[in-house]
Amino acid sequence: MPAQHLQNPGRPPAFAAEPRPPAAVQGLRADARHNRDRILEAAREAFTAQGIDVPLTAIARRAGVGAATLYRRFPTRASLVTEAFAEQLARCVAILDEALEDPDPWRGFCSVIEKVCAMQATDRGLTAAFLSQFPEAVDYERARTHAEDSLARLVRRAKDGGQLRDDFDPADVTLLLLANSGIVGDSHQVSLAASRRLVAYLLQSFRATHAEPLPPPPPLALHHIHRPPPRR
Repeated sequence: MPAQHLQNPGRPPAFAAEPRPPAAVQGLRADARHNRDRILEAAREAFTAQGIDVPLTAIARRAGVGAATLYRRFPTRASLVTEAFAEQLARCVAILDEALEDPDPWRGFCSVIEKVCAMQATDRGLTAAFLSQFPEAVDYERARTHAEDSLARLVRRAKDGGQLRDDFDPADVTLLLLANSGIVGDSHQVSLAASRRLVAYLLQSFRATHAEPLPPPPPLALHHIHRPPPRR
């Protein structure tokens, strides 16, 4: 999924829309770089189909390389996941930034819910990667913190505009993503259609018009959606 350029000079450098390969990668021999690209392609396919807990040895087999080659390029699961989803991670951050720049708070709020849920429905690995806890993946932690702060601002703007119900809590976004993550269809098209239907129902319930009182929100944050992955 290609990232989009944004005219936002205030964004931290870690959230650039098009991450460039590190200098160490640019200096690799052609055959080594080819192996690295094959590993990343195989990882994206495996993570998307099975989630980020798929054994790394299975990824090596899919890429047609030995396990030693994979571990030489990516010594930890976190390093492989980070590289495999760097562009998609930037897209998640871009979606939030675009929504905050939208002059219509409700439209911006809805666009985040719709786009992130669509990504989640068709790519099992991406949301798990984004929401997991990788101690050595600093950019992921920064991106998740950035996402939580941005969501809080989106919620506040939509409430201030009188379009989002007063008792909506940022934890409700986590509830929504938990529900959406349970959608598993026979194909990406079926999963996406089911996700869109669910999101449309929930967005209607989020509106301030004729809102009935709800039970108190649970103490949930984004990192509660996916448990920390096992160490390699």
